[in-house]
Amino acid sequence: MRGKVKYYFRKPQGEIAKDILRWLAVAGMMYIAMGHPRFIRAILGEWDKRKRYKMRSKEAAFYRMRKRGLITVEKKGHQYRVSLTEKGRKMAGWLQLDSLQVKRPKKWKGEWYFLMFDVAQIVRWKRDILRSFLKRMNFMMFQKSVWAHAHDCRPELEVLKEFLGLSEKEIKLVVISDNGFSREDSAVLRKFFKV
Repeated sequence: MRGKVKYYFRKPQGEIAKDILRWLAVAGMMYIAMGHPRFIRAILGEWDKRKRYKMRSKEAAFYRMRKRGLITVEKKGHQYRVSLTEKGRKMAGWLQLDSLQVKRPKKWKGEWYFLMFDVAQIVRWKRDILRSFLKRMNFMMFQKSVWAHAHDCRPELEVLKEFLGLSEKEIKLVVISDNGFSREDSAVLRKFFKV
């Protein structure tokens, strides 16, 4: 046997950028003392194009994010300050929404959470985005603009409402006890949510 084949697990480039954006969104602004000259050149975009060696995946991700206008890099003495731009904050917000899920407690409280929304036709895109997130968060469509959930979803809905810029008039949440329902409706909801 001439040599062993080595297999390495590598994240896709998009995943590396998402990880970095999440990290920057959580940390806000940060100072990084970077001593490695290749890393500094990659972030600042001063990569020598005549040299034909590959940038490391993290260096390349920082360079691409800077090129796309998602982060800014400022030098102060021997330290570099990396911060999110407005465009980067918006993208980080979308990444936060991607991981949004309603927490399922061990024991059901016997309450139904009904979300009702009335979004104007002129901003239909907000309504479409809201529906797609409700489906992803395992809401059940009770009627066309009325969606139900078996567990407390107020924090997640506040994030969605704030991100989409929806007012109190456009989106409302009503909590109803299981006793206040007809048997047929309660049975349908219980079957869907397995409670």
